[in-house]
Amino acid sequence: MKPIIFHIDVNSAFLSWTAIEELKNGSTTDLRLIPSIIGGSQKKRHGVVLAKSIPAKAFGVRTGEPIAHALRKCESLTIAPPDHAMYRRHSKRLIELLHTYTPDLEKLSIDECYLNFGPIAHKYESPIVAAQLISDDIKRQLGFTVNIGIAPNRLLAKMASDFEKPDKIHTLFQEEIPSKLWPLPIEDLYMVGKSSANRLRALGITTIGDLAHTDQNFLVREFKSHGKLMWEYANGIASSTICSDTGKLKGIGNSTTLSEDITIAAEAKKILLSLAKQVSSRLQTSKQLAQTVTVEIKNCYFHTCSHQRPLLFPTNTISSIYELSCRLFDELWDKTPIRLLGIRTGKLLDEDAPIQMNLFEMEEIQNMTFHPSNKKQQNLDAALKEIKNRFGEDAIMRGSLLNKESPQNPK
Repeated sequence: MKPIIFHIDVNSAFLSWTAIEELKNGSTTDLRLIPSIIGGSQKKRHGVVLAKSIPAKAFGVRTGEPIAHALRKCESLTIAPPDHAMYRRHSKRLIELLHTYTPDLEKLSIDECYLNFGPIAHKYESPIVAAQLISDDIKRQLGFTVNIGIAPNRLLAKMASDFEKPDKIHTLFQEEIPSKLWPLPIEDLYMVGKSSANRLRALGITTIGDLAHTDQNFLVREFKSHGKLMWEYANGIASSTICSDTGKLKGIGNSTTLSEDITIAAEAKKILLSLAKQVSSRLQTSKQLAQTVTVEIKNCYFHTCSHQRPLLFPTNTISSIYELSCRLFDELWDKTPIRLLGIRTGKLLDEDAPIQMNLFEMEEIQNMTFHPSNKKQQNLDAALKEIKNRFGEDAIMRGSLLNKESPQNPK
């Protein structure tokens, strides 16, 4: 059987999940039915739009634009602040529900994942029937809606799920590419950013179909390897492999797009600590140790850079991942305002894998007063995790982050 991939994407996830919580707490207004957004502060009028309702979209409000701009488009806009801990709870419930259909899932972000339909295809009349059952189940049990894209590979499934929203199921099989994909503007193709789109339009390439029919060698001359990738995507050529969370992973990481650009190193390191906690938790859940750490920074101009370094010894503790991430950040950051931060670990080993160290590493370890991978530190991480599971993420804070001279803690 040919591969069939589902891409499942929560409709306006942050706003939907906030609306559900407010309705649970007695609100008589559903944020999804009025002009509303998630992000920043209505009183201070700062921050960016993280999610928007369909009525807000009708006023021209766009995700990612400054809240001040959105308020000029719609003065009656209701603004709710983000609650990332709550989003993680809803995301977890979604994945748990999807796992009742199949363990063959790959979580892409907090509100989207891939599902490999092939191994369970025999249980259903068709992919569309299965997708409708999943969609209905999510609405009934969790209270929000999703879009589901069905296709032979990851790219086409993701593109299909971005067609008309909300609460829709779309297919994008190879024979449907000319009618469904090629007429779309070039900006709609995954991995075609604003800069690439402007250059393509200057070359007379305005639709995905135009790109698909452009000579690949010409695109490679103009855009290097990215030209080849864009041509392949325009023709629906991409991987159909799903990296299931049930197996051992080759790398574990997390990144976050910030509601406001960061310009202070101490604030960035607070984000890095949060990311290190998440990465450490996933490594421990997977019973794996990391041998490398990579820090990624995307600045306010959407330029991305990264820096990788091996750990002294394989580990999955918060402290070792965080401390190396901070060193990498200090070496990498050029003071340009930061839009996104990410940490990724690689070269993973099983927790019980034998570890061989050279003489220089052994000497350095013996001279250390703190061993980031020792049992005491692992027990401490486990205790901290238990406290935060019971009392919340803010129950314990790292003392070194209490910067008395930061804007949040003025003298």
